[in-house]
Amino acid sequence: MKAIMETQIQPKAEPLITIDKLRIIYNQGKSNETRALEETNLEIYPHEYVIIYGPSGCGKSTLLYSLSGLQRATYGEVYFKGRPISKMTRREELELHQTGTGMVFQAFYLISSLDILDNVCLPKVFRGEARGERRKAGVQLLRRFGIVEQADKFPSQLSGGQKQRVAIARALINNPDVILADEPVGNLDSESADNVLKILKELNEVDKKTIVLVTHNPEHLPYADRVIHMKDGRIIKEEVHKEKRPIGTGSTNQEKKADETIAPESLELKMLMNSFKSLLPQQVDVLLVPFKAKQLLSHLLSELNEEQVTMAEAFLKELLFKNIDISTFTERLDLDLEEGGAGWNSLRSRSFAARAQAILDQVQILKSDPVQGVARLADYLIERFHMKLAAEQRMRLEAALKLRLESHIGQIELLKRFDAPVAKDGIGLHKTTAEKAVREIEIIMLIKYS
Repeated sequence: MKAIMETQIQPKAEPLITIDKLRIIYNQGKSNETRALEETNLEIYPHEYVIIYGPSGCGKSTLLYSLSGLQRATYGEVYFKGRPISKMTRREELELHQTGTGMVFQAFYLISSLDILDNVCLPKVFRGEARGERRKAGVQLLRRFGIVEQADKFPSQLSGGQKQRVAIARALINNPDVILADEPVGNLDSESADNVLKILKELNEVDKKTIVLVTHNPEHLPYADRVIHMKDGRIIKEEVHKEKRPIGTGSTNQEKKADETIAPESLELKMLMNSFKSLLPQQVDVLLVPFKAKQLLSHLLSELNEEQVTMAEAFLKELLFKNIDISTFTERLDLDLEEGGAGWNSLRSRSFAARAQAILDQVQILKSDPVQGVARLADYLIERFHMKLAAEQRMRLEAALKLRLESHIGQIELLKRFDAPVAKDGIGLHKTTAEKAVREIEIIMLIKYS
């Protein structure tokens, strides 16, 4: 598996948001003066998923609202893209609220007298955009989040989970750089909460949105790249799961020097595995889905443009999460980009879906019956790569597969056994066939991993 993880995204050198010696004091100088936030320093970089974590009343929501400019600083400053919020003109502040940040609240704050589509499109109304264009954009977001059939209903007719998906769509309608979420699943049942958290993770991994989420629930922490722990209005510690900041901002020189000797894929795997400590298998599986989708996509794809690939990756995640079936997956690949699909043609969509299904079938067989799964995997590889093997070669193939699946040998050793001549106890495959077969096995192992 170590050679097939995606290359780490390299962020921009400058922070997107900088908090410098920020203090928030309510009713300053009065008898009921309250210090909500003590001197606070923090930098948030593009494409990060940051969770601000702590008990109720610790100042985490105050910090979040300061990032958006909704809460004015008593002392200190908040910078957005290098510009101090306190010195922004009225027009600049309006742009910050409309296109710089998108807010998602625990209480949803949908307008009860507007239907769902109009709620989503409301931020575009304030920007004076044409009704047809804004409704088209709104429908695409509702379709993406699986609630387009609710477009003409009113908030009172929706469940809590559906309302929050509407709220997220509304926050995204103007394509902001940052999504700020204040306890977004606090009013939801566990299943709805899980769906919302998956959506936010997808927005970070696929859409490259910077996510800043406030929560008091420790079960949410594995979703983050960084966790900022707060207590009594102060940041008390930082926990890094996946480093997306530039080298030098989040690691020591010793760590940086050690990492320079590691291949990008191995470094990504190292950071990924560090984030798995103390996690339940189900949590590990959720965190791995974006990597599984990207690697499966890379393994199967021929040339497509970036938007077609991005949409296909999003649909693959839904397939791996089991939110859609293979039929729906195929339909979404074939649907036009303007309608929220991937914009592929029907022939490519069916062929791609069939390949993905074949791999997922092998994964399922290996999970349900590991013993028979080895023989079935051998059958699959022989048919897939048109191998002509004698009985002895077939036995060696199954033996090598068993060793690899049980992690007794690595990818390189497996390739050597496939490529080695029969006379030297190898399987005697052509070099190209051996390489293709090993890649197929590795992607199956990755998808199977949980």
